[in-house]
Amino acid sequence: MPEAGRIVLLVTSPRLPAGILTAAAWDFVRAGPVLTATDGDQATALRAAGVTVTVVEPDPEALIGLLAEHGTVVWLAGAAGDEDFARRLGLRLAREPSLAELELCYGSWDPPGARLLDAVAVMDRLASPGGDPWKRQQTHETLAPYLLEESYEAYDAIVSGDLAALREELGDVLLQVVLHARLAEELPEDERWTVDDVAGDLVDKMVRRNPHVFAGEDVEDVEAIIANWERIKKEEKARDSVLEGIALSQPALSLAAKILQRVDRAGLDVPLPADPDLGSALLRTVAQARADGLDAEALLRQAALRYADAVRIREDVAPGE
Repeated sequence: MPEAGRIVLLVTSPRLPAGILTAAAWDFVRAGPVLTATDGDQATALRAAGVTVTVVEPDPEALIGLLAEHGTVVWLAGAAGDEDFARRLGLRLAREPSLAELELCYGSWDPPGARLLDAVAVMDRLASPGGDPWKRQQTHETLAPYLLEESYEAYDAIVSGDLAALREELGDVLLQVVLHARLAEELPEDERWTVDDVAGDLVDKMVRRNPHVFAGEDVEDVEAIIANWERIKKEEKARDSVLEGIALSQPALSLAAKILQRVDRAGLDVPLPADPDLGSALLRTVAQARADGLDAEALLRQAALRYADAVRIREDVAPGE
């Protein structure tokens, strides 16, 4: 009885450059005829490497018919994986297993973070001519409130312990990052930058500021890591003041806490204001909270929310309504 042939379903990642395949995948495409439903980048790359790729209708019987002449037939799946055809082929061979062996081969697969490429591609379409008019008319300035809003919503999800909501809200924050980067591509040439510039700057910063991981530097504890981070950051920024780089638009209590933190880390002895006005009193309260290891911003938020619940009770309105 003749040995059954073999049909190889070759699946590749559309997010990697075409032609980057495993050694096993190259062995398959060089050994047997390669068929596919539509031309694409992968087929073009294979042809450039000397492989014959033929575009045919996705018909299981056609592939089975080729097995009489070729021991192995390769089906090059499209970007979406050709799941419907794979299902029909699998059902056909399940009825007559002696016709052929069906083998799935991953010629390449998505690396971690591959869907970020999809996010960039989708945003490019939305912000390009023929895309979403609203996104195309935005600027960094008009989007600024949304970046704050989405960040606060992510913060709320963390405080509430809702990890599913956090996942969604972080996606909304990412949307803002990707959209800002796409809009920056439309700037004048001497001001233009892209999402790759954003990611590249981030990677360089992480490598520079973590020499204990990337440069083999010895550290004793987390405190030493933080000290390293601050030292390297200071060298990078060449700032005249320890207060440079503080986000001045953040809420007042967290702003005060950040200023006090910078002063403390710099070892500066700057007396707190002793004036009796409310602002000075609040600043002293924030300083005391830091000394006690507390977060004044979070504490005030919690107190405000408790008060809001009391208001709703007095109004006889359930929280969240």
